[in-house]
Parts: sequence; structure tokens; C-alpha cells
Amino acid sequence: MTVLTARDLNRATLARQMLLERADATALEAVAHLCGLQAQEPQEPFVGLWSRLRAFTPGELSGLLSDRKVARTHLMRRTVHLVTTDDAVAWRPRHQAMLLQRGATAYRRELEGADPEEIAAAGRQVLADGQGRSSADLARAVAERCPEAVGQAGTRALGELLMGLIPIVQLPPRGLWRERAGVRNIPLAAWAGQEVDLAVPQDADGSDPVGRELVRRYLAAFGPAATADLRAWCGLAGLPAAVKAVRGELVSFRDEQGRELLDLPDAPRPDPDVPAPVRFLPAFDNAVLGYQDRSRIIDDAHRWVSVAGERVVLVDGRVSATWTVEEDTVVVTPLRALSRAERESVGAEGEEAASFLSEGGSRRVRVESPTV
Repeated sequence: MTVLTARDLNRATLARQMLLERADATALEAVAHLCGLQAQEPQEPFVGLWSRLRAFTPGELSGLLSDRKVARTHLMRRTVHLVTTDDAVAWRPRHQAMLLQRGATAYRRELEGADPEEIAAAGRQVLADGQGRSSADLARAVAERCPEAVGQAGTRALGELLMGLIPIVQLPPRGLWRERAGVRNIPLAAWAGQEVDLAVPQDADGSDPVGRELVRRYLAAFGPAATADLRAWCGLAGLPAAVKAVRGELVSFRDEQGRELLDLPDAPRPDPDVPAPVRFLPAFDNAVLGYQDRSRIIDDAHRWVSVAGERVVLVDGRVSATWTVEEDTVVVTPLRALSRAERESVGAEGEEAASFLSEGGSRRVRVESPTV
């Protein structure tokens, strides 16, 4: 079985993630291909798409949100993702058990004795006016309607339970370009204009069509990858049957640690020596977070930045710096020593990032000395 080095995997990941060269795709096509973008920080998806698309403008993504073509909703790993509305409807049933279990586990004691069915029914009634509620407002309204069903659950615990019980979407203006707004939730069914059946779809033979689609879509955007990587990306433990069902469609490799890697046969796996441009990634980008073994793109010594909410810079395809914005200046802090050519490339791409974020008002960038 062919062994793929970390550099082989790095270049494959960059190609799948539209980071080896910017793509001639629409924002909607990119969101779909990437299986969504992690989006608990509302402005970060704009940076993620700018880094990947040749002709991206912020108004394009804001328009997709306003037109309800994409949705901000809790999905993979129970984190807020920006996904196409079609994917939100199709994938939510498959994630339902995980979303409920993770929320209930965190607040097990407070939720003891609560009646989920009655709480869900009350929550739907509260949300039926279409005005949108914050998680806390929704929880308080439900507690007033059915205090006995709520039991001893506090506002936070009840809000987390409701988020799992009822598929919800965050309303704009949250998530629009340069807008600051709190969370207001409405049902996904109202957002999509169709009912959302939370029963996991099954084929006539009892198999898992959504699970199979998740496997294929994940590999298209993140492969080659191990089943542990797939599980780390979506947070679902119950996909072995789906992997088994599609295994005949896939090709297999090994990584340098001996793990089996699966992939779509015709997916791009570039030459490991192909040059990789500098790219500025947003906080919590799935190009880094979407794996159990992240060594293809980030050193173990720097792994902390991927979960700390740091924006990162890829140099030669690997996380090599963090970046932030101070007033009108993009400030880059290297995580390792950069060569003169690398610093120049980082500076040039940093100028483009500053121009994008300021809508042409600034091209100022400062590259600091390495932190080590």
C-alpha cells in the first residue's frame, strides 16, 4: 500500500481546501465544497472565503445569508458552522443524537427530571412568531410556560438543551459583513421553508444514505484521511457502517505512522514539491481543525493555536505564524524563524489581507520577530 508523507498530505489538503491556488468558484459553491466553515466568530468566514476564492467580495456572502441560501447553525462538533441551507436540512438529522448527547452530558445534574418532549413543544411555540430569540430569552420563556417540565434546570442548561432539541438558525444581521449583532434564533424549518424531519433517513435495506454522503463529501474536501479524522471533523461516532458501505468506491493509502487513509480515486493529490503560496486563515479554520491528526498542516508544538482562536498564516503550506489586526495594520507574529523570501511573501499577502479587511483603505502590515 502506498505510503503518503506528511508533505504529500499537506499538498493534497491545500488542493482540496482551495488553498494551493484560489478557485474560480462562487461563495455558495465554496461553502458547499468545504462542507461549511466554522463560524462561531461571525466575521471569520469572510476571511476564509477571501483566502480561497479569486473574485470573492463580502457582499456575496452577506447576500447568501440575507437570501437564506446559507445558514449559521450548530452542526459538526456541536459548533456553529456556516453551511448551505440544503446541507443544514439534510445533515441535521444525522447530527441530532450527538447534539443532544453533548448538551445533556454537560448539564446532566441540572437536567435530571426535565421532560424533553414538553420542553421542545414549548420551545417551538415560543419561536413560532418568527421574531427570533436569544438562547437565554428562549429558555426563560419556556420555563414560564412549563415550569414543571423544566424541573431544576437553570437558564444556561435549558438553553443548551433547547439548542439540541430544536434545529435552529441564527438570524442576520449576525454574520453579515461588518455587522455586530447578538444571537437571535429561529427554527431551521422556518429558515428553509420546509419541515425538518429529525428521524435519521434510512434506505430500504436499513443503510445510512446521509452517512455515506458525509464520508464522500468529507474526503472530497479533506482527504486522504483516516476514519479517526472523519470522526474528529464531524463529531459523529456512528459512521463505520457508512465507511464500510462506500469502501468499494475508495482507494487506500498509509501515512507514515501506519494509519490507513481513505480517499476518492479521482481527487487531486498534487506533487509534494509543488509550491504553496502564503495564505492567511481565519480563527478555527477547518483546514486545521478538520483532522484528528493535524500533523499534515501544523507542528505539535504549535497545535495550541488551532484551538485558542488564533488566526494563522500558512507558509509553505504549514501553520507558521499568527496574525491579528491593530487599528489599520495587519500584525504577523511568526512561530518560527522565516527566511527573507518568506518574510517578503508574508508581507505581500498581509498587504492584500489588510486591503480586503479595510475595503481598500489600508495596506499596512507589520511582521514581528519570531516568538521562539
